[in-house]
Amino acid sequence: MTSRERILTALRHQEPDQIPLDLASTQVTGISKIAYENLRKFLHLPTTETNICDRIQQICIPHDDVLQKFGVDTRGLWPLTNHNYDFNDQDDGEYLSHVDEWGLDYRFQKKHGLWYDLYLSPLAGKTLSREIIQNHAWPSGGDKARIAGLREQALAFREAGFAVVLKSICAGLLEMAIRVRGMEDFLIDLLTDPQNAALILDKILQVKLDYWEMALAELGDVVDILAEADDFGTQTSQIISLNTFREMIKPKQEMLIAFMKKRAPNAFIFFHSCGNIRDFLPDFIEMGIDIINPVHITASGMEPVQLKKDFGDAIVFWGGGIDTQNTLPHGTPEQVRAEVRRNIEALAPGGGFVFNTIHNIQADVPPENIVAMFEALRD
Repeated sequence: MTSRERILTALRHQEPDQIPLDLASTQVTGISKIAYENLRKFLHLPTTETNICDRIQQICIPHDDVLQKFGVDTRGLWPLTNHNYDFNDQDDGEYLSHVDEWGLDYRFQKKHGLWYDLYLSPLAGKTLSREIIQNHAWPSGGDKARIAGLREQALAFREAGFAVVLKSICAGLLEMAIRVRGMEDFLIDLLTDPQNAALILDKILQVKLDYWEMALAELGDVVDILAEADDFGTQTSQIISLNTFREMIKPKQEMLIAFMKKRAPNAFIFFHSCGNIRDFLPDFIEMGIDIINPVHITASGMEPVQLKKDFGDAIVFWGGGIDTQNTLPHGTPEQVRAEVRRNIEALAPGGGFVFNTIHNIQADVPPENIVAMFEALRD
C-alpha cells in the first residue's frame, strides 16, 4: 500500500497492511523545535535550519530524512494564520511580544520560553454590546494569500503517495471566543449574556466559513483530511456542560462541518478536542465528524479499550499512541515501548486508528524515547 492508501483504508474502518502513522501534518500532532533538534542530533543527522510551522507553539515540520526514516504516512498543508505569519515582535529585553490579526496580545520569554503565551485578550473586561462586537477587527478568512502555493504542494504530496491534510484558519469556536473575550468572561457570557456570546461565536464562524469556502474552491479535490478543532475537555471533566454545548455550540459546529463536506465530499473531517470528551462523542458523531484527536486516554473516562468498544465502529481514533504528559517525557524507553504496545492492542484492531502521540511532542521529551516509540509501533 502507498501511505495514502494506508491512511484511507484505516479511515474506512478496515485494517491496512500496517498501522498508519502521522507526525506533524497538523498543529496538534507535531513536535516542538527543541525536541526535534535534539532528535536530529541523537540520530546523527546533518544540522539544518528548522522549519517552524507554528511559531506560537514552536512546532516544526520535520525534514524528509526524518519523515522517511520513521515511515510517516501524512503530509500537511500550512495556510497563513496568526500562528505562522505577521510576527512583528517588539523586544523589551525580557520578552518578545506582538498583537496578531485577532487582536490577541502574545508574548514569549526570551530566556526560558518554550512557546508564546496569550497575555491579553482584546474584549476581556469590557461590558459587551452588539456594537463592540461588530466593531472588533475580525480577520479576513477569505484572503487567497493564505493558501498561495498550497495546491502545488498538495499535488506533489499526492504524486509521492502521501495522505494530504489541510488545517483550519484558527482554533475552534469556543476556544477562539475564549481567547478573544477572555476565558472567565466568555464562560460567564454563555450563561448570563447568551445573545452577545452567540454573536461572538457567529463572528468566528463566519471567518471559518469564508476560509473554507476560499480554500476548498482551490484545494477541495486534492486533500484527504480537513482538520478542525475545539477544546471541550479537561483532565477530569469538561469546560462547559453538554447542555450548553448543544444549545450554544453544536448548531454552529454542525453548520460548519456540513459546509466543509459539501465543498470537499471525498475528504474526512478530523476534529481535535483534548481531555475527557466521552460524553460529547455521540454528538460529535452525529455532527458528521469522522476522526477524533488526540484520544486523550489518560483523562478520566477515556480508557482506550472501552472507547474502542463503544465508538470504534463510528469514529476513527487519531492519536492515543502514547501519553505525552508522563510516559513519553519521563518514562524509560522500555516503559514507552510497553505503553505503545498496550494502546495499539486496544485501538488498532479492525482499522479506524492512526498512530500519533497525545498532542504534540514537547521540548522535554528525550530523543531516545521518541525513537523507542516509533520502533515499538513498527515492531
